Order: sequence, then C-alpha cells, then structure tokens
Amino acid sequence: MDGETGWPLIPREVLPAPVPAAKRRPLPRVEVPETGRQLPFFGAETTEPSPTDLAGLLAGPGRLGRMGGTARVSVEVDAAWRVHVLVAELVARGLVAHWRPVEPPAANPPTPEPPGDERFAPSEQDPEEEVAETDKLSTGDAATAVQAAEAASGEAEVEEAELRPRFEVLTAYSSRLIGLARAWPEVSEQLFLSGPRLRLWVAAAGAPVPGGYALGLDPGQDVAAIDAALVRAGLAGRLSDDGTHLRIMGKRRVRRLAELVGERPEAAPEEMWPGGAPA
Repeated sequence: MDGETGWPLIPREVLPAPVPAAKRRPLPRVEVPETGRQLPFFGAETTEPSPTDLAGLLAGPGRLGRMGGTARVSVEVDAAWRVHVLVAELVARGLVAHWRPVEPPAANPPTPEPPGDERFAPSEQDPEEEVAETDKLSTGDAATAVQAAEAASGEAEVEEAELRPRFEVLTAYSSRLIGLARAWPEVSEQLFLSGPRLRLWVAAAGAPVPGGYALGLDPGQDVAAIDAALVRAGLAGRLSDDGTHLRIMGKRRVRRLAELVGERPEAAPEEMWPGGAPA
C-alpha cells in the first residue's frame, strides 16, 4: 500500500458480499416559487458535490488535520462498506483518498488455571452444611443470578463489537480543504447540514435504532452546535445516554433524512441506510 493513492484495495475476504442497489421511488418534484426564492435545504441528488461537504464528517466522528497551507480529514469506521462509500464520495469531490486498517485493542489475557488439580479438589465443607446453604437460596437470589448472567452476556457482546475490524479513511493533505480547516470549529455554530454533508455523515457513522436513526459523534466536540444544525435541517435529534450519537426519532424525520441523503450507494446494506430500516 506504500505510495499508493486513490481507490483503496481491500482484501476480498474482508469485504461484505456485494449488495444490489435499492430501487427507490423518485422524489416528488418541488416547485420553486416565481419570486425566485431559493429553497433552504438541498438534497444530495440535486446539489453538486464539494470539498466543503466534509463538514458533515466533522459534524460526526471526523477529525481535522493541518499542515502548512493544506489540510486533511480522517474518520474511523466500523465496516468495509463504509470505506467503499466514503472513498467514492471523496474522489467525486476531487480529493485523493486513502484507507488503512485500525489495529484492534489487545484482548484481555486469559485467567491462568490453578496449579495441579486444585480445580478438581473435593470441597472441605461438610455435606450437611452444603445442603443448608442450598436451602438458603431464595427467589430473589435466583433473580439476581439471572441478572448477573444477562449483564455478563451484554459485556461479551460489547467486547465482540470492540474486536470487529475497523478502518480509517483519510484524505491526502490538500489545499482544497484549507478553507474548511481555517473556519472549523467556529463555523459549526452556523453549520448548514445540506444533503451532501449529511450523506457523508451517514456513510461514516449512521445506523438504524429502534424507532429512528442514529448518527455517530466524536465525544470531544461541541454537541450543542451540531444538535442545533440538525434542528435547522428539520432533523431534531436526541443525544444518547453515553453521548456517542444523536438519535433522529420518528418516521417523519427519518423520511426527511432519507430524502436529503439521496439514494443508497450500491455498497451500503439496505438495512443500514436511512429509509431502509423501520422507524
């Protein structure tokens, strides 16, 4: 991969199976008033892509880097399909894009077994005492045991998610991004989340949740400014308890998000794209 630019080469065994593009009903035509008043929001299918659209990545988990009179944007993603979609979107904006795998965190070392056959050693407790202890178990103790088992299962699922392959998508340093770099993060106070910007955010960190759709965040950013930008776009969100994403709840808002971000890319699973998951 050294010295290689442009379209990423991802091993076939890492990539998901190809997903056919969804057939989406054409959106109703919007009539522009004769006064020439410009519509306040534009969808991804009616707006020319621009390097400034990467503000959508910075609104989410994207990071900004500066070097001299150039800048770059990078974002960590949790699936190979996101790499494909993001690189295609970045190239369409005249940017050189790269990707690289992110090393998973080291797994906790297994607990060593006790020496010898101690694990098979008989109990020194009197059998009658063992029966007495068993008799002390109540319904409440059983419920507590079940809760503990469920908690352990949840922790195992979190650990499994942490060990899934992750990738970083990043642009090359470019003078085309220096305007965005000089304005960020101050410009986030008046951020305009157009369809193309939301499309990049969805591609990088969007996922369905029960009753709505979630957009991932960088926990270190000003969430209030990003939330206000969603409100201006008609997509009022709700911050998750752990502060990792904003939830756009309700069918009407998810439908509006789907209209703004446009048709699902071929590489994106249908259930992961707005409009493909029940809200």
